Amino acid sequence: MTGQARPALWRLTGAASVAAITWTTRLVGLVAVLSVVLPAGRRGMRGKVAEWLELPQDATTGAAAVVLVTGVLLILLASGLRRRKRRAWQLALAASVLLALSHLGLRHVFAAGLVSVALAVALLLNRRYFVALPDPVTGKWRAVRVFLQLVVAGLVINFALLSFAPRSVLEPLDSRGRLAEAALSLIGIGGPAVFRVVWLDDLTAAVGLLFGLGGMLLAAYFLLRSAEPAPQPSEEDQARLRGLLDQHGARDSLGYFALRDDKFVVFSKTGKAAVTYRVIAGAAVASADPLGDSEAWPGAIEEFLEVCRRQGWVPAAMGCSELGATVWARYHLDVLEIGDEAVVDASTFTLDGRVMRGVRQAVSRTKRAGYEVTVRRADDLAAGELAELQTLAANWRDSPTERGFSMALGRMGDPGSVLVTAEQEGRTRGLLQFVPWGTEGLSLDVMRRDRAADNGVNELMISELLLRAPEHGVRYVSLNFAAFRKLLEQGRRIGAGPVARVSAKVLGLASRWIQIESLYRFNAKFQPNWVPRFLVFPGVRELPRVGVAVFEAEGLGGRSRWLMRMLQR
Repeated sequence: MTGQARPALWRLTGAASVAAITWTTRLVGLVAVLSVVLPAGRRGMRGKVAEWLELPQDATTGAAAVVLVTGVLLILLASGLRRRKRRAWQLALAASVLLALSHLGLRHVFAAGLVSVALAVALLLNRRYFVALPDPVTGKWRAVRVFLQLVVAGLVINFALLSFAPRSVLEPLDSRGRLAEAALSLIGIGGPAVFRVVWLDDLTAAVGLLFGLGGMLLAAYFLLRSAEPAPQPSEEDQARLRGLLDQHGARDSLGYFALRDDKFVVFSKTGKAAVTYRVIAGAAVASADPLGDSEAWPGAIEEFLEVCRRQGWVPAAMGCSELGATVWARYHLDVLEIGDEAVVDASTFTLDGRVMRGVRQAVSRTKRAGYEVTVRRADDLAAGELAELQTLAANWRDSPTERGFSMALGRMGDPGSVLVTAEQEGRTRGLLQFVPWGTEGLSLDVMRRDRAADNGVNELMISELLLRAPEHGVRYVSLNFAAFRKLLEQGRRIGAGPVARVSAKVLGLASRWIQIESLYRFNAKFQPNWVPRFLVFPGVRELPRVGVAVFEAEGLGGRSRWLMRMLQR
């Protein structure tokens, strides 16, 4: 069955069942939490079953703590169930059974308890739909480590509180008793300690529950966290990609960036097309169009979507052309225009004319300041010169890490690339790198300059490259990507509507942190042709996750790096 005839792999048969189970899981979790948190629920903690079994009040309190933890866990598991994660299904089944058993100690046994049983039955009946593989990177051992760290921390804190408490607030207790009290507090059960003041009893209970619940929930987070495997492209895969670029590289100006070292690749069954992607925050983000023959793109896209289905990843594609977006849309994916690529025809470029006055003045000013431009192929660099330029580029970078994903290579000096440098009195003050775009084009990869260099150095280097491009057999040059260019233009026009004006103002504010308007203004100086680029994603519900993944891939933000490092220690 062809990709056009069959439904998208991401929406397999059973999607309605998965959606129903997802929302039921959230509802059961919420009801469980409310049954413990709300005053009416707390008043009913001494249930009939507990009285029949003559269970002590501490057992009822422990059951309430279990219900609270399990309820929050089910709410967290719903996201994994929506992505058909196998591990989420296993934990949700166990949690629903545990929740039903825990309600034996509470009055709500016929409400949340029976709903929990119904959820467990539904999970068992729909087992075949939850096929996404477990996380191969985060895994159980990190979850175990985090759980043990928090539990031990809570145990030590409470043991210290009990050890240093004066006799006026706590009756004398030996080490074994203090350890038992500290351990039982982690699950909300009172131990052998006899408190003479209420505040110490409440404090140890709060510390115990905080670290006990926190350990369980963070362990669940690491068990369910979507995989972010480290790409290790093989030499064979790189050779196959280069072969596709040699045959079809002229079609897409962003095709060469598929050779980044941090991307996975999946080929069509015929080997005539490929999709390269990176996995971040549970989303598999492909960059630009698939490589290879456009007739074979559907085969590569189907293979990519199958990988996403098996792993429970959200599929997306960043920076597609109009043709690429059209092919992706056949698989019931949404398409959003996110900006335009600036492409200059070097064969007609000139600094003459009124519209080029700003660039012409910047070029003249920097030339008078003694700047000279050199345009060379990377293959022609002298020994050691490339390493020197790499060091300068790293020193001039304005962020801790290299930015870029869909329009950045992440390394310098690839065969066929072009390096443009601006020197002043024998000192390099600016650097551009362009990567191949077929045989007649170049795509801008790196644009750096010394912070002390004069304004206009970038304009000088780009204009000199464009003027000398015909000498190197280059006709088309792709410059920077201008995000949301049309929104900016429409919002600045006379008579623009309120929505357009507000959108332009929001983008202007965002430009204080992210180069949006400034890049658009800079690109527009060279009178380029604007080529629209698109974002492909499964739907509005997944757009926040895809947005976080794209921002992080491009080096513009995303998840809190500090928080992620703290959680992974």
